[in-house]
Amino acid sequence: MFAVYAAAPNPESPLDALVVGERPEPEVPDGWVSVTVKAASLNMHDLWTLRGVGIKADQFPMILGCDGAGRLDDGADVVIYPVFGDAFLAGDETLDPRRNILTEGHQGTFADRVAIPARNAVPRPSGMTAAQGAVMGTAWLTAYRMLFTKSGLRPGQAMLVQGASGGVSTALIQLGRAAGMQVWVTGRSDEKRALAEKLGAHATFPSGERLPARVDAVFETVGDATWSHSMRALKPGGVIVVSGATSGPNPGADLQRLFFLQLRVVGSTMGTRDELADLLTFVTNCGIVPEIGLELPLQQAEEGFRAMAAGETGGKIVFTH
Repeated sequence: MFAVYAAAPNPESPLDALVVGERPEPEVPDGWVSVTVKAASLNMHDLWTLRGVGIKADQFPMILGCDGAGRLDDGADVVIYPVFGDAFLAGDETLDPRRNILTEGHQGTFADRVAIPARNAVPRPSGMTAAQGAVMGTAWLTAYRMLFTKSGLRPGQAMLVQGASGGVSTALIQLGRAAGMQVWVTGRSDEKRALAEKLGAHATFPSGERLPARVDAVFETVGDATWSHSMRALKPGGVIVVSGATSGPNPGADLQRLFFLQLRVVGSTMGTRDELADLLTFVTNCGIVPEIGLELPLQQAEEGFRAMAAGETGGKIVFTH
């Protein structure tokens, strides 16, 4: 079958490990299903896989792609839940220490077909396209959990999204606006801030700029480059919800501010299958159209990878069949 895969780890030049070609059909164990993939979205995780991060050398070649939407053999349209974990261990798959996601232990979605456990095939609402469904499993699920499960925000409260154009950031903007939050966003360029405003941000600011008021919650995926600004942006008792650290993982903690203002720092990773089902319902009921910055046929996947590596798109990058 046709697939886009990593031939071998290449830490120094990851795109040189990218191959567009043929791979064997997936095996479908008992309790699993085969999904004919209609659309799949690109994540930064796929670039890390090309580098060999989070995957052993003997697992290559590895078909890339954590996210996707497609059709089961019985004709049912589904969104793929990418987390492989035991939900019964603690009531939450993301707390299973042995959890992994597609492309870490199992072949991914950048292919004609992918095999997944039956419970990982979540029904796709009839009003949602395959391309829209393909962005839900990682970036949008991460944003949903950050906002609705971890932050404790109520409609009408103020939130700051650090970074205006990434997949999680654009999802947070659209979800926060739909949920009735006051949404502020920082961005490095006029173009990125304009995108945030188009998606529903009430106000945007250059990265690091002093805000006109403090906010109830900050949503962090950047890390070192924005951490000090995030701490200064919070009201007493406010919360920073962290799901990534793209600029570096070791920011200065500013512990004095943390304890004196009784701030909270909360980690968030992916989401549960039930949260994904709730997300699909919320997006459909609110009429949200997820921001897709670039849509390409799977055969042109290298173009999408290069755009992500260069930070040239706003919203998600989607490959279609």
